[in-house]
Amino acid sequence: MPRAAIIDYRVGNIFSMNQALVKAGFSTTVTSDFETIKKADAIILPGVGNFGVAAGNLQPLKNIIIETVETGVPMLGSCLGMQLLLERSEEGDGDGLGLIKGDVIRFRGDLKTPHMGWNTIKMVKDSPILKGIEDQHFYFVHSYYAKPVEKRTVIAATDYGGDFTSIIGKGNIIGTQFHPEKSGEAGAKLLSNFRETVKR
Repeated sequence: MPRAAIIDYRVGNIFSMNQALVKAGFSTTVTSDFETIKKADAIILPGVGNFGVAAGNLQPLKNIIIETVETGVPMLGSCLGMQLLLERSEEGDGDGLGLIKGDVIRFRGDLKTPHMGWNTIKMVKDSPILKGIEDQHFYFVHSYYAKPVEKRTVIAATDYGGDFTSIIGKGNIIGTQFHPEKSGEAGAKLLSNFRETVKR
């Protein structure tokens, strides 16, 4: 059973992600311990809240996360956790992990924010994370979204007053703007697909 280190950086939504990962076949530990992170088979970065505050909380763990991911350990970020994979955000000061080049920007115009509730995703490019997932709805709650520099990192998009990036990926790194742990069978399937990418 692969060991998933759920990064504890004092943000919400860790409990529900933990439960969903256990159901997907992971042995989980909620941790901010360097050695536990280094020995993990997968790193999970959940999160709900303000980017600037979260980036500050994450700062002491930034280097160890980057170093571990650069050894090839798979990483999954969801919602705020996905946004923190990028470099910076319009939501407060503080730098993200910079594992994927790009910014996080606020929805423009007259769109109601946050974008909340169920919405579909459209596959932009093939990825193992979407195996067996077609025309499925996922649960979103966010006012900001990722705008990556490299279009090749966009795996799926979602329409909300125009398309925004809803799944991002680069090598062993995956980010979902939606909450897989709150997205029923579709979310469970995505986490199971992620589990299949994790070697033990």
